[in-house]
Amino acid sequence: MTYWYKDHQTKRREKLTIDVYTFIGRMVQHIMPKNFQRVRYYGLQATKTFTKWSEAIKEGLQKVGRVIKGVYEIIREKTYRERYQEMSGKDPFTCRNCGREMILWKLWHPDYGVLYDEEERMRSGTYDKWCDDEHAG
Repeated sequence: MTYWYKDHQTKRREKLTIDVYTFIGRMVQHIMPKNFQRVRYYGLQATKTFTKWSEAIKEGLQKVGRVIKGVYEIIREKTYRERYQEMSGKDPFTCRNCGREMILWKLWHPDYGVLYDEEERMRSGTYDKWCDDEHAG
């Protein structure tokens, strides 16, 4: 088996000839086990620390008091409702007939069936604790 790769030390293209089993052994090392999640981001880009650091960066930029060229603006992720309104100019949670705000009652998908059912949540007692806390005070 003959293949080439870029050597990180010399920055040159190297050509190598090895037997097939050695080649397969080297390539198999890069295959992730089933259901294994590869870590793609760390440091400031890690999901775990992004919110904390983005707040610190915003505060720092406010203290500077001016926009610095080349700095990206960190913005809050928009909700579905905000994105839809921006795209269509219409509020997806406003009834077309009466103009009142609607609530999500049931969400159904053709392949997965019912994804969200408010009536089922009410029957299961999801709101009982909330109602008890409201009336206790």
